[in-house]
Amino acid sequence: MGRAPARVQEIIVRQQRHSEILIGWVQFALAVVFTTLWAVAPRTAQMADFQPVPWALAFYGLFTVARLHAAHRGRLPDWAVMVSIALDMALLMGLIWTFHIQYRQPAVFYLKAPTLLYVFIFIALRALRFEAKYVIAAGLAAALGWVALLWYAVAGEMHIMSLVTRDYVAYITSNMVLIGAEVDKILSILLVTAVLAIAVARGRRILFRAVADSVAARDLSRFISPEIAERIAAAERPIQPGEGELRTATVLFTDIEGFSTISEKVSPQVLSAMLNDYFTALSAVIARHSGAIIHFQGDALLVGYNTVVADADHAANALRTALGIQRIVRERTFGPGLAFKTRCGVNTGPMTVGAVGAGDQLVFTCHGDEVNIAARLEQLNKQHGTYVLASQSTRAAAGEGFTFREIGAITVRGRAQPTVVYAVDGGPEPG
Repeated sequence: MGRAPARVQEIIVRQQRHSEILIGWVQFALAVVFTTLWAVAPRTAQMADFQPVPWALAFYGLFTVARLHAAHRGRLPDWAVMVSIALDMALLMGLIWTFHIQYRQPAVFYLKAPTLLYVFIFIALRALRFEAKYVIAAGLAAALGWVALLWYAVAGEMHIMSLVTRDYVAYITSNMVLIGAEVDKILSILLVTAVLAIAVARGRRILFRAVADSVAARDLSRFISPEIAERIAAAERPIQPGEGELRTATVLFTDIEGFSTISEKVSPQVLSAMLNDYFTALSAVIARHSGAIIHFQGDALLVGYNTVVADADHAANALRTALGIQRIVRERTFGPGLAFKTRCGVNTGPMTVGAVGAGDQLVFTCHGDEVNIAARLEQLNKQHGTYVLASQSTRAAAGEGFTFREIGAITVRGRAQPTVVYAVDGGPEPG
């Protein structure tokens, strides 16, 4: 795993541990299959008194259970996995070797056993770890095991040449050896191993990139609201700067009253802890009322409703959030027991929602004249001794249930036309 960050390595190790558990269960299932096939296989009169198959199966079953138990307890070290691979192939080859004893036949008899096909299952199982070295180890163990069985079958006979034939029919219908057929088996094992190892190596690189990208995306998503992150992830094509959607929405600006004075009295560390505590409390209220945090800026927040997530009741939800914030700052303190007072400005109207920025550095935001009005309303609270100000458009869109007090038609800074402004003194029980 080389230079991969520790977090990425931890995820990969966890995946490998789960893979080893899965491999163990598949091996256990194979042990059950082997045992079942042996139990239901018809017995012949020529079978030897000594039957090593059940002993081999019992040993393999116990080994598999022990290995599975170890995998559940923690990550298996590399040497343990290599030993497991060697024992897998040794037990399979040993099982094949017993066939000529069990059926009282020459050793070449077992060379035609279809049980050899199980080596491909054992090799393929190692691909679950996404480590090519284990696939290669399994393939080499299988090939060497079959070479050993072939050598034993041929070298154990006094007249070797009498066992070797080039006649395929004779090979199929008698206890004779077709060298080309055995070479084909070995080459097939090695070629399958090579192809699978290449595929696993490529898959491993993709897995590392995917895990690293996933970790990075998860970390970066903490710097923006989950709603914005989901919208970006669900986009059909890359988001481009300047592309935006015109929507009728509501925005809420918040700001802490006297924050500069508070900042002078505490250390930067205490101030940071206070803001984290404060924003955590506000975020819970915002989320309950379908808001999406667009920006954190110092002690200020820009929250959008019907901007990122569709919300037909966006104006009322923004007011509920503002009133909920007022309740929070009245009832509790933050950091080392400091009380905050929060001013809120709320406005509703058409605005553009999308990405702005330069090149590869973008910010997802909402902008337009209506957004500027909300910012000005938040600032006007200071002049009127209020903490929640809303525009005429917000009052009209919010519907019944709120207590509005008209402040008057005010020309906010930066606009030529006056805006009718209302203080919001109450409403539905805020969440």
